[in-house]
Amino acid sequence: MNKTPKIIEKWLMLGAVLVIAMIVIGGITRLTESGLSIVHWKPITGILPPLNETAWQTEFEHYQRSPEFQIKNAHFTLDDFKKIFFWEYLHRFLGRLTGIVFIIPFLYFSFTRKIKGSKLFKNLLIIFLLGALQGYAGWYMVKSGLVDNPHVSHYRLAIHLGLALILLCFIVWEILKIRIPIINYVYPKHRKIRNLLRITFLLLGTQIIFGAFMSGLKAGYVYPTFPKMGKEWLPESVTTAFQEIGLMSFIENPISVQFIHRWLGASILLFILWVFIKSRKEVISAGQSKSIKMILHTTTLQFILGVLTLLFSVPILLGILHQLVAVMLLMSLVISYYLFKYRT
Repeated sequence: MNKTPKIIEKWLMLGAVLVIAMIVIGGITRLTESGLSIVHWKPITGILPPLNETAWQTEFEHYQRSPEFQIKNAHFTLDDFKKIFFWEYLHRFLGRLTGIVFIIPFLYFSFTRKIKGSKLFKNLLIIFLLGALQGYAGWYMVKSGLVDNPHVSHYRLAIHLGLALILLCFIVWEILKIRIPIINYVYPKHRKIRNLLRITFLLLGTQIIFGAFMSGLKAGYVYPTFPKMGKEWLPESVTTAFQEIGLMSFIENPISVQFIHRWLGASILLFILWVFIKSRKEVISAGQSKSIKMILHTTTLQFILGVLTLLFSVPILLGILHQLVAVMLLMSLVISYYLFKYRT
């Protein structure tokens, strides 16, 4: 029987909601091109926004010295700056709030001995460290756009997003262990399904990385057509880029990145459909069956949103929905894997 107090489960659920909110706001920040509006990192004092016109003017002057203003936004007024400042400030504020929401209850639960078992304590400590690392990765990403080129590195963007999703998966896993206690550590059944789910994790992780590359390279704006890219299935520019820079073209050329992202998405949908069909031939519980269906439905919705996002040249609403459903899909996969690993 699990002796972990329910208050810890609720605390972790709040943390998961805040991480999801951060990912969504981060996506909006990216799509509104607001991410380089705050050109310094002040983890403590930066919690307060400019509170008067003098403070706003000082903040704007800092931005005016950045390459983004000098190269792209030299026409910006203070009012224009305030609009992009809002989303980046909100994103950073949520990051700070998430840290506070975690560290204060963590210390309280530790001193009051509500955290039962050294393993849970260790895992909660890992969650905290992942959160801190993810916050630093955000600034590491922003720094790449503050030197000469007013565009953040798509590699650093992928690291920033990837760490946020790993953090979310870790939190969801701990919630599952509290809500649905483990009853079998080594369960021989459904090995094939578990292996297929592991492959799904690998495919989805790769797709999410390429989704970050799509965002960082603004690859979603090229070839807003489907299923062909323009009038071709494989644009000549893909082969040309490969001839020029080899395998690096698949992660640095925007057209090549879009080609991989769109067809990897289609491949994942077909693979999930196959997993669903295979699961129907197994004797599984109602919960396990429901989890596989949820993965299939979420993957289908994600694919449709991806196509629409391309066709309409990445409008903010569709772009955010596409990212949010990717998060839901990843959470569904974590839940399903847990059920097939530890539950009959």
